[in-house]
Amino acid sequence: MTTPRKIAVVTATRAEYGLLYWLLKALQADPGVSLQLIVSGAHLSDRHGLTVQQIEADGFDIAARVVMDLGDDSPAGVTRSLGHATIGFAEALQRLQPDLMVILGDRYELLAAAQAALLARVPVAHIHGGETTEGALDDAVRHALTKLSHLHFVAAEDFRRRVIQMGEAPERVFVVGATGLDNIVQLPLLSEAELAAQLDFPLHDAAQPTAPCFLVTYHPVTLGEDSAADCRALLAALDGFAGARIILTGANADPGREAVEREMEAFAAARPDRVLLRASLGQLRYLSAMRWADVVVGNSSSGLLEAPAIGTPSVNVGERQRGRPCAPSVISCAATTEAIRAAVTQALSAAHRAIAAQRVTPYGTPGAAQRIAEVLRRQSLQDIVVKHFHDLP
Repeated sequence: MTTPRKIAVVTATRAEYGLLYWLLKALQADPGVSLQLIVSGAHLSDRHGLTVQQIEADGFDIAARVVMDLGDDSPAGVTRSLGHATIGFAEALQRLQPDLMVILGDRYELLAAAQAALLARVPVAHIHGGETTEGALDDAVRHALTKLSHLHFVAAEDFRRRVIQMGEAPERVFVVGATGLDNIVQLPLLSEAELAAQLDFPLHDAAQPTAPCFLVTYHPVTLGEDSAADCRALLAALDGFAGARIILTGANADPGREAVEREMEAFAAARPDRVLLRASLGQLRYLSAMRWADVVVGNSSSGLLEAPAIGTPSVNVGERQRGRPCAPSVISCAATTEAIRAAVTQALSAAHRAIAAQRVTPYGTPGAAQRIAEVLRRQSLQDIVVKHFHDLP
Protein backbone atom coordinates (compact mmCIF):
# COMPACT_ATOMS: atom_id res chain seq x y z
CA MET A 1 0.00 0.00 0.00
CA THR A 2 1.36 3.42 -0.98
CA THR A 3 2.02 5.75 1.94
CA PRO A 4 -0.12 8.92 1.69
CA ARG A 5 1.78 12.06 0.76
CA LYS A 6 1.99 14.31 3.81
CA ILE A 7 1.05 17.85 2.73
CA ALA A 8 1.26 20.64 5.30
CA VAL A 9 -0.83 23.74 4.56
CA VAL A 10 -0.21 27.00 6.44
CA THR A 11 -2.88 29.59 7.22
CA ALA A 12 -2.46 32.73 9.34
CA THR A 13 -5.39 35.01 8.44
CA ARG A 14 -9.13 34.81 7.78
CA ALA A 15 -8.75 36.01 4.17
CA GLU A 16 -6.04 33.50 3.33
CA TYR A 17 -8.03 30.66 4.89
CA GLY A 18 -11.03 31.58 2.75
CA LEU A 19 -8.87 31.32 -0.35
CA LEU A 20 -7.50 27.95 0.76
CA TYR A 21 -10.82 26.43 1.85
CA TRP A 22 -11.67 24.39 -1.23
CA LEU A 23 -8.08 23.22 -1.67
CA LEU A 24 -8.12 22.02 1.93
CA LYS A 25 -11.39 20.18 1.25
CA ALA A 26 -9.90 18.54 -1.84
CA LEU A 27 -6.77 17.41 0.02
CA GLN A 28 -8.81 16.25 3.02
CA ALA A 29 -10.95 14.03 0.79
CA ASP A 30 -7.99 12.52 -1.12
CA PRO A 31 -7.01 9.06 0.22
CA GLY A 32 -3.55 9.56 -1.27
CA VAL A 33 -2.93 12.64 0.88
CA SER A 34 -2.44 13.15 4.61
CA LEU A 35 -3.42 16.78 5.26
CA GLN A 36 -1.46 18.57 8.00
CA LEU A 37 -3.03 21.96 8.72
CA ILE A 38 -0.76 24.47 10.49
CA VAL A 39 -2.64 27.43 11.98
CA SER A 40 -0.93 30.63 13.09
CA GLY A 41 -1.16 34.41 13.26
CA ALA A 42 -4.47 36.22 13.65
CA HIS A 43 -6.42 32.93 13.70
CA LEU A 44 -5.23 32.42 17.28
CA SER A 45 -5.92 35.98 18.43
CA ASP A 46 -9.02 37.00 20.41
CA ARG A 47 -8.65 40.53 19.11
CA HIS A 48 -8.92 39.30 15.52
CA GLY A 49 -11.97 37.14 16.10
CA LEU A 50 -10.27 33.87 17.13
CA THR A 51 -11.05 32.50 13.67
CA VAL A 52 -9.40 29.17 14.48
CA GLN A 53 -12.84 28.27 15.83
CA GLN A 54 -14.30 28.60 12.33
CA ILE A 55 -11.58 26.32 10.95
CA GLU A 56 -12.49 23.67 13.50
CA ALA A 57 -16.21 24.17 12.85
CA ASP A 58 -15.52 23.53 9.16
CA GLY A 59 -14.32 20.04 10.08
CA PHE A 60 -10.55 20.39 9.78
CA ASP A 61 -8.13 18.80 12.23
CA ILE A 62 -5.34 21.16 13.23
CA ALA A 63 -1.95 19.47 13.19
CA ALA A 64 -0.03 22.37 14.74
CA ARG A 65 -0.64 25.83 16.19
CA VAL A 66 2.11 28.43 15.90
CA VAL A 67 1.28 31.26 18.30
CA MET A 68 2.44 34.80 17.52
CA ASP A 69 2.39 37.87 19.77
CA LEU A 70 0.28 40.39 17.83
CA GLY A 71 0.00 42.92 20.63
CA ASP A 72 2.73 45.25 19.33
CA ASP A 73 2.22 46.48 15.77
CA SER A 74 5.41 48.56 15.63
CA PRO A 75 8.10 47.44 13.15
CA ALA A 76 10.22 46.10 16.01
CA GLY A 77 7.22 44.33 17.55
CA VAL A 78 6.24 42.67 14.29
CA THR A 79 9.84 41.61 13.70
CA ARG A 80 10.04 40.03 17.16
CA SER A 81 6.79 38.20 16.46
CA LEU A 82 8.20 36.97 13.17
CA GLY A 83 11.24 35.61 14.97
CA HIS A 84 9.10 33.72 17.47
CA ALA A 85 7.00 32.35 14.61
CA THR A 86 10.11 31.05 12.85
CA ILE A 87 10.91 29.00 15.94
CA GLY A 88 7.33 27.75 16.12
CA PHE A 89 7.23 26.69 12.48
CA ALA A 90 10.61 24.98 12.79
CA GLU A 91 9.34 22.92 15.71
CA ALA A 92 6.09 22.11 13.89
CA LEU A 93 7.90 20.91 10.77
CA GLN A 94 10.34 18.87 12.82
CA ARG A 95 7.42 17.09 14.49
CA LEU A 96 5.18 16.67 11.44
CA GLN A 97 7.88 15.78 8.86
CA PRO A 98 5.72 16.76 5.83
CA ASP A 99 6.67 15.83 2.28
CA LEU A 100 5.54 19.24 1.03
CA MET A 101 4.32 22.55 2.48
CA VAL A 102 1.73 24.84 0.86
CA ILE A 103 1.54 28.61 1.41
CA LEU A 104 -0.67 31.24 -0.22
CA GLY A 105 -0.11 34.90 -0.89
CA ASP A 106 2.10 37.53 0.63
CA ARG A 107 1.60 37.75 4.40
CA TYR A 108 4.77 38.35 6.43
CA GLU A 109 3.92 35.39 8.70
CA LEU A 110 4.64 33.11 5.75
CA LEU A 111 8.26 34.26 5.68
CA ALA A 112 8.71 32.45 8.99
CA ALA A 113 7.16 29.28 7.60
CA ALA A 114 9.20 29.39 4.39
CA GLN A 115 12.47 30.01 6.23
CA ALA A 116 11.83 27.07 8.52
CA ALA A 117 10.97 24.87 5.53
CA LEU A 118 14.13 25.95 3.70
CA LEU A 119 16.37 24.83 6.56
CA ALA A 120 14.34 21.64 7.09
CA ARG A 121 14.63 20.89 3.34
CA VAL A 122 10.85 20.69 3.00
CA PRO A 123 9.77 21.71 -0.54
CA VAL A 124 7.31 24.60 -0.70
CA ALA A 125 4.38 25.17 -3.06
CA HIS A 126 3.39 28.84 -3.34
CA ILE A 127 -0.01 30.10 -4.55
CA HIS A 128 -0.63 33.58 -6.02
CA GLY A 129 2.95 34.48 -6.87
CA GLY A 130 4.02 36.88 -9.61
CA GLU A 131 1.55 39.60 -8.66
CA THR A 132 2.43 43.13 -7.57
CA THR A 133 1.08 45.36 -4.80
CA GLU A 134 3.51 48.24 -4.86
CA GLY A 135 2.01 50.14 -1.92
CA ALA A 136 2.62 47.41 0.64
CA LEU A 137 5.45 45.45 2.21
CA ASP A 138 3.55 42.41 0.98
CA ASP A 139 5.01 43.01 -2.49
CA ALA A 140 8.54 42.22 -1.33
CA VAL A 141 7.30 39.35 0.83
CA ARG A 142 5.51 37.75 -2.12
CA HIS A 143 8.60 37.82 -4.32
CA ALA A 144 10.79 36.52 -1.49
CA LEU A 145 8.38 33.62 -1.02
CA THR A 146 8.66 32.85 -4.74
CA LYS A 147 12.40 32.40 -4.39
CA LEU A 148 11.92 30.22 -1.30
CA SER A 149 9.42 27.98 -3.11
CA HIS A 150 9.71 25.06 -5.51
CA LEU A 151 6.25 24.82 -7.09
CA HIS A 152 4.25 27.85 -8.17
CA PHE A 153 0.51 28.22 -8.77
CA VAL A 154 -0.32 31.56 -10.37
CA ALA A 155 -3.61 33.18 -11.34
CA ALA A 156 -2.79 34.38 -14.86
CA GLU A 157 -0.27 34.02 -17.67
CA ASP A 158 1.29 37.43 -16.98
CA PHE A 159 2.08 36.29 -13.45
CA ARG A 160 3.63 33.08 -14.78
CA ARG A 161 5.97 35.09 -16.99
CA ARG A 162 6.98 37.21 -14.02
CA VAL A 163 7.77 34.18 -11.84
CA ILE A 164 9.87 32.69 -14.66
CA GLN A 165 11.59 36.07 -15.04
CA MET A 166 12.66 35.67 -11.40
CA GLY A 167 14.57 32.53 -12.38
CA GLU A 168 12.01 29.83 -11.59
CA ALA A 169 11.83 26.75 -13.83
CA PRO A 170 8.93 27.05 -16.33
CA GLU A 171 7.88 23.43 -15.82
CA ARG A 172 7.22 24.17 -12.15
CA VAL A 173 4.98 27.22 -12.73
CA PHE A 174 1.28 26.42 -13.26
CA VAL A 175 -1.49 28.82 -14.32
CA VAL A 176 -4.55 27.79 -12.28
CA GLY A 177 -6.64 30.97 -11.84
CA ALA A 178 -7.53 32.67 -8.56
CA THR A 179 -8.58 30.34 -5.74
CA GLY A 180 -11.10 32.90 -4.47
CA LEU A 181 -13.28 32.32 -7.51
CA ASP A 182 -14.05 28.80 -6.27
CA ASN A 183 -15.94 30.21 -3.29
CA ILE A 184 -18.24 32.19 -5.54
CA VAL A 185 -19.42 29.15 -7.50
CA GLN A 186 -19.31 26.53 -4.72
CA LEU A 187 -20.41 28.40 -1.61
CA PRO A 188 -24.21 28.85 -1.32
CA LEU A 189 -24.39 32.52 -0.35
CA LEU A 190 -26.93 33.80 2.16
CA SER A 191 -29.96 35.77 1.05
CA GLU A 192 -30.01 39.41 2.11
CA ALA A 193 -32.62 38.59 4.76
CA GLU A 194 -30.58 35.67 6.12
CA LEU A 195 -27.44 37.80 6.28
CA ALA A 196 -29.27 40.65 8.01
CA ALA A 197 -30.65 38.22 10.58
CA GLN A 198 -27.25 36.68 11.30
CA LEU A 199 -25.61 40.10 11.68
CA ASP A 200 -28.62 41.68 13.41
CA PHE A 201 -28.06 44.54 11.00
CA PRO A 202 -30.36 45.36 8.03
CA LEU A 203 -28.26 46.13 4.97
CA HIS A 204 -30.85 48.56 3.65
CA ASP A 205 -33.23 50.87 5.51
CA ALA A 206 -36.88 50.36 4.61
CA ALA A 207 -37.53 54.03 5.41
CA GLN A 208 -34.79 55.07 2.97
CA PRO A 209 -34.86 52.43 0.20
CA THR A 210 -32.46 54.34 -2.05
CA ALA A 211 -29.76 54.71 0.64
CA PRO A 212 -26.76 52.53 -0.26
CA CYS A 213 -24.99 49.80 1.69
CA PHE A 214 -21.19 49.77 1.67
CA LEU A 215 -18.93 46.83 2.56
CA VAL A 216 -15.64 48.31 3.73
CA THR A 217 -12.30 46.60 4.32
CA TYR A 218 -9.34 48.86 4.92
CA HIS A 219 -5.87 47.57 5.85
CA PRO A 220 -2.79 49.54 6.87
CA VAL A 221 -0.72 50.75 3.91
CA THR A 222 2.74 49.67 4.99
CA LEU A 223 4.74 51.73 2.49
CA GLY A 224 4.55 55.50 2.18
CA GLU A 225 1.07 56.51 3.38
CA ASP A 226 -0.53 57.69 6.64
CA SER A 227 -2.99 54.82 7.04
CA ALA A 228 -4.95 56.40 9.89
CA ALA A 229 -5.44 59.67 8.00
CA ASP A 230 -6.43 57.81 4.85
CA CYS A 231 -8.90 55.65 6.77
CA ARG A 232 -10.36 58.80 8.28
CA ALA A 233 -10.77 60.30 4.79
CA LEU A 234 -12.45 57.09 3.58
CA LEU A 235 -14.95 57.04 6.44
CA ALA A 236 -15.71 60.76 6.00
CA ALA A 237 -16.43 60.19 2.31
CA LEU A 238 -18.87 57.37 3.03
CA ASP A 239 -20.51 59.35 5.83
CA GLY A 240 -21.51 61.92 3.23
CA PHE A 241 -23.98 59.54 1.59
CA ALA A 242 -27.31 60.19 3.28
CA GLY A 243 -28.63 57.20 5.20
CA ALA A 244 -25.85 54.90 4.03
CA ARG A 245 -25.43 51.69 5.99
CA ILE A 246 -21.82 50.59 6.41
CA ILE A 247 -20.33 47.20 7.27
CA LEU A 248 -16.72 47.54 8.46
CA THR A 249 -14.42 44.52 8.79
CA GLY A 250 -11.31 44.54 10.99
CA ALA A 251 -7.86 45.41 9.68
CA ASN A 252 -5.03 42.95 9.06
CA ALA A 253 -2.39 42.37 11.72
CA ASP A 254 0.05 44.70 9.98
CA PRO A 255 2.22 47.58 11.25
CA GLY A 256 -0.16 50.50 11.79
CA ARG A 257 -3.19 48.33 12.55
CA GLU A 258 -3.97 49.89 15.93
CA ALA A 259 -4.27 53.43 14.54
CA VAL A 260 -6.60 52.23 11.76
CA GLU A 261 -8.75 50.27 14.20
CA ARG A 262 -9.09 53.29 16.49
CA GLU A 263 -10.50 55.29 13.57
CA MET A 264 -12.99 52.53 12.76
CA GLU A 265 -14.03 52.00 16.36
CA ALA A 266 -14.68 55.69 16.95
CA PHE A 267 -16.61 56.01 13.70
CA ALA A 268 -18.80 52.98 14.45
CA ALA A 269 -19.41 53.97 18.08
CA ALA A 270 -20.73 57.37 16.98
CA ARG A 271 -23.17 55.80 14.47
CA PRO A 272 -24.45 52.55 16.01
CA ASP A 273 -27.73 52.70 14.12
CA ARG A 274 -26.12 52.45 10.68
CA VAL A 275 -22.52 51.24 11.07
CA LEU A 276 -21.54 47.67 11.96
CA LEU A 277 -17.93 46.84 12.87
CA ARG A 278 -16.87 43.20 13.05
CA ALA A 279 -13.35 41.85 13.53
CA SER A 280 -14.25 39.07 11.11
CA LEU A 281 -17.42 38.15 9.24
CA GLY A 282 -16.23 34.73 8.18
CA GLN A 283 -16.02 33.73 4.54
CA LEU A 284 -19.72 32.96 4.00
CA ARG A 285 -20.99 36.17 5.56
CA TYR A 286 -18.27 38.27 3.95
CA LEU A 287 -19.01 37.06 0.43
CA SER A 288 -22.73 37.28 1.09
CA ALA A 289 -22.28 40.89 2.23
CA MET A 290 -20.27 41.51 -0.92
CA ARG A 291 -23.15 40.11 -2.98
CA TRP A 292 -25.80 42.36 -1.38
CA ALA A 293 -23.77 45.53 -0.81
CA ASP A 294 -24.11 48.28 -3.39
CA VAL A 295 -20.35 48.97 -3.45
CA VAL A 296 -17.27 47.30 -1.98
CA VAL A 297 -14.88 50.01 -0.76
CA GLY A 298 -11.34 49.92 0.64
CA ASN A 299 -7.94 48.51 -0.22
CA SER A 300 -8.37 44.76 0.17
CA SER A 301 -7.49 42.40 -2.66
CA SER A 302 -11.02 41.00 -2.36
CA GLY A 303 -12.29 44.17 -4.05
CA LEU A 304 -10.17 43.29 -7.08
CA LEU A 305 -10.50 39.50 -7.14
CA GLU A 306 -13.87 38.44 -5.72
CA ALA A 307 -16.07 41.53 -6.11
CA PRO A 308 -15.86 41.62 -9.94
CA ALA A 309 -16.68 37.90 -10.13
CA ILE A 310 -19.72 38.39 -7.86
CA GLY A 311 -20.86 41.37 -9.93
CA THR A 312 -20.56 44.13 -7.32
CA PRO A 313 -18.83 47.43 -8.16
CA SER A 314 -15.74 48.18 -6.09
CA VAL A 315 -13.71 51.26 -5.25
CA ASN A 316 -10.00 50.61 -4.69
CA VAL A 317 -8.60 53.32 -2.42
CA GLY A 318 -4.98 54.47 -2.38
CA GLU A 319 -1.74 52.71 -3.23
CA ARG A 320 -1.91 49.37 -1.42
CA GLN A 321 -3.01 47.34 -4.45
CA ARG A 322 -1.15 49.36 -7.07
CA GLY A 323 0.19 47.08 -9.80
CA ARG A 324 -2.57 44.47 -9.66
CA PRO A 325 -4.73 44.02 -12.79
CA CYS A 326 -8.20 45.50 -12.33
CA ALA A 327 -11.51 44.47 -13.89
CA PRO A 328 -13.63 47.17 -15.58
CA SER A 329 -15.90 47.19 -12.53
CA VAL A 330 -13.07 48.39 -10.25
CA ILE A 331 -12.60 52.15 -9.84
CA SER A 332 -9.25 53.18 -8.35
CA CYS A 333 -8.86 56.54 -6.64
CA ALA A 334 -6.62 58.56 -4.38
CA ALA A 335 -7.07 58.31 -0.63
CA THR A 336 -8.78 61.69 -0.23
CA THR A 337 -12.34 62.36 0.84
CA GLU A 338 -13.17 64.13 -2.41
CA ALA A 339 -11.69 61.44 -4.67
CA ILE A 340 -13.36 58.61 -2.74
CA ARG A 341 -16.74 60.35 -2.75
CA ALA A 342 -16.50 60.87 -6.53
CA ALA A 343 -15.46 57.25 -7.13
CA VAL A 344 -18.29 55.87 -4.97
CA THR A 345 -20.79 58.11 -6.75
CA GLN A 346 -19.60 56.70 -10.07
CA ALA A 347 -19.78 53.14 -8.73
CA LEU A 348 -23.41 53.70 -7.68
CA SER A 349 -24.44 54.90 -11.13
CA ALA A 350 -26.64 52.72 -13.31
CA ALA A 351 -24.00 52.71 -16.05
CA HIS A 352 -21.29 51.37 -13.80
CA ARG A 353 -23.56 48.82 -12.18
CA ALA A 354 -24.27 47.51 -15.67
CA ILE A 355 -20.53 47.10 -16.22
CA ALA A 356 -20.16 45.22 -12.92
CA ALA A 357 -23.08 42.94 -13.81
CA GLN A 358 -20.99 41.51 -16.68
CA ARG A 359 -18.69 39.88 -14.08
CA VAL A 360 -15.49 40.33 -16.07
CA THR A 361 -12.32 39.35 -14.20
CA PRO A 362 -8.64 39.09 -15.24
CA TYR A 363 -8.03 36.28 -12.73
CA GLY A 364 -9.06 33.20 -14.69
CA THR A 365 -11.94 30.82 -14.12
CA PRO A 366 -13.18 28.80 -11.11
CA GLY A 367 -11.63 25.41 -10.44
CA ALA A 368 -8.22 26.47 -9.11
CA ALA A 369 -8.44 24.24 -6.04
CA GLN A 370 -8.85 21.05 -8.05
CA ARG A 371 -6.10 22.09 -10.47
CA ILE A 372 -3.70 22.70 -7.60
CA ALA A 373 -4.67 19.52 -5.76
CA GLU A 374 -3.99 17.44 -8.86
CA VAL A 375 -0.46 18.80 -9.23
CA LEU A 376 0.26 18.43 -5.51
CA ARG A 377 -0.89 14.82 -5.72
CA ARG A 378 1.13 13.76 -8.78
CA GLN A 379 4.18 16.04 -8.92
CA SER A 380 7.46 14.22 -8.39
CA LEU A 381 9.35 15.54 -5.39
CA GLN A 382 12.58 13.77 -6.29
CA ASP A 383 15.44 16.28 -5.90
CA ILE A 384 12.93 19.14 -6.02
CA VAL A 385 14.70 21.12 -3.31
CA VAL A 386 17.71 21.49 -5.61
CA LYS A 387 16.82 24.57 -7.67
CA HIS A 388 18.56 25.74 -10.80
CA PHE A 389 18.22 29.39 -11.81
CA HIS A 390 16.35 29.59 -15.12
CA ASP A 391 18.00 32.22 -17.30
CA LEU A 392 15.87 33.91 -19.94
CA PRO A 393 17.06 33.51 -23.55
